[in-house]
Amino acid sequence: MKSTQYKNLFASLVIALFAVGCNNDDTNTVQEEMVDFSGTYTQQDQMGRPAINTVFVSSGNKDSFNTTTPSTMGANFQSAFETKLLALNPGYTTNALGLDATTFTTVLATDVLNVSTSGTTTFFDGTNVLTGRALADDVIDVELLLIFGGPSGTSNPGLTSDNVSSNDKPFLSFFPYLASPW
Repeated sequence: MKSTQYKNLFASLVIALFAVGCNNDDTNTVQEEMVDFSGTYTQQDQMGRPAINTVFVSSGNKDSFNTTTPSTMGANFQSAFETKLLALNPGYTTNALGLDATTFTTVLATDVLNVSTSGTTTFFDGTNVLTGRALADDVIDVELLLIFGGPSGTSNPGLTSDNVSSNDKPFLSFFPYLASPW
């Protein structure tokens, strides 16, 4: 008798799980009604270009920088970025892009990742500049080169690379493209 009860219970559970797991309805009105989208939402962090916030924004201004809209970032932070750039590299004149300190820090202070919709997607490959970011782009080396490398990119060779030549594991050639975890 118990065996039959367990079989019936098991069969009921399997049917219930199958029924729940095989819903072909793309809308879930019950769940949508439970999500509350009212209220005020605020941005807590942003990082269009890795390490820029870390290096150029003082600890007392991190929250302000992270919640400033990109359209006003340059006006609010360019001067502080330029001061920091010249403190890091007092001999800065122009970089490999030909940008003087004011122009370069104006670009940096607007911390967004630009995207080219028709062309090469790269952080910097010597020709294409800030047209996006491919997973394998060595963003930190590019940033160090632009900060310390001078007009030709060859000044201060000890400061223009983090000496990490590639990701620790190869990226996938199919979606989601990220390397598998260790």
